[in-house]
Amino acid sequence: MKPSENVQIYLFFLISLLLVSCKDNNRVDVSGIDIKLNIMRFDKDLNSLTPANLYERAPELQQKYGFFYGDFMEGILSVGNIQDTAYYSALRSVIVNKDYQELKKEVFSKYPDFITQQQELTQAFKHIKYYYPHQKIPRIVTFFSGFTVQTPIGNDYVGIGLDMFLGADSKFYPALIQSIPQYIFRRFTPENITPRVIETFFREDMFPEKDESRSLLDKMVHNGKILYLMGAVLPDVPDSLKIGYTAKQMQWCNDFESNIWAYFLENELLYETDYMKIQKFLAEAPFTPGIGSNNESAPKLGVWTGWQIVKKYMSKNPKLTLQQLMAESDAQKILTESRYKPKM
Repeated sequence: MKPSENVQIYLFFLISLLLVSCKDNNRVDVSGIDIKLNIMRFDKDLNSLTPANLYERAPELQQKYGFFYGDFMEGILSVGNIQDTAYYSALRSVIVNKDYQELKKEVFSKYPDFITQQQELTQAFKHIKYYYPHQKIPRIVTFFSGFTVQTPIGNDYVGIGLDMFLGADSKFYPALIQSIPQYIFRRFTPENITPRVIETFFREDMFPEKDESRSLLDKMVHNGKILYLMGAVLPDVPDSLKIGYTAKQMQWCNDFESNIWAYFLENELLYETDYMKIQKFLAEAPFTPGIGSNNESAPKLGVWTGWQIVKKYMSKNPKLTLQQLMAESDAQKILTESRYKPKM
């Protein structure tokens, strides 16, 4: 073997070792954290309802599920309050409906149990407890509702609409193309359950966006912090799943990072507060209008760029804790200290 080949092999293993070490340095030991995640299969309990036992069984489910039951019946299923005179007849119409029965069959076939997701969610909430020991862990309630909502959050619970996680090839989704476009339902897969639950919990419960955060920079950094926190509590989840990108979209962002940043600067967008002007850089879409050619850009590039800014900020401040990052509300400070300036 030639000396140059020895050097190449040595460098290869050295780089591999460094990459593994860097990845492991971001991990924390949560093996000593004991939590019992309460996952309630409302979808299966709802299946116990029949036209013959409605008056007896429905109040029992209301007592068992508390706030979720009312939110589901009134806000999601739209059959009204249990005190309404038409409530039982409306609920009876739902549970005997042919489409409801077909969807129920598909959900039960896809999720006969919830073991994998329970393990993933338990690990995620253990990580949350590691960083925030006093954080209350919500109940997890599974349901299906006819493609109404994916991960609703309420008083003491986070819901999981299992009919919104049947797999991108589900026979139901193409028929919903008018209300749910393909670039959305391609993410309706089982592996999306845990990241979407954790994202909802962070955004809606632990770190809701403040009303005074109005500029694009404010929103970019807020979103970047959420994604960075997701990275800490979901160390085994790919970045593409965290942000909801395809591999091709992730690659596009990496390839054109400097162009994206230049676009924001040249168009003086960072301090723009007009919602109509900045929303296209934050919202779900097939691509980000105005950036790139042939509609090939990734969507919500403001969110992705905010993530890169936060990553850079944390790398420049290695002694900063995750809690300090999330408590820092000055987006300009984070941008300035990150010295974010992607190279061409």
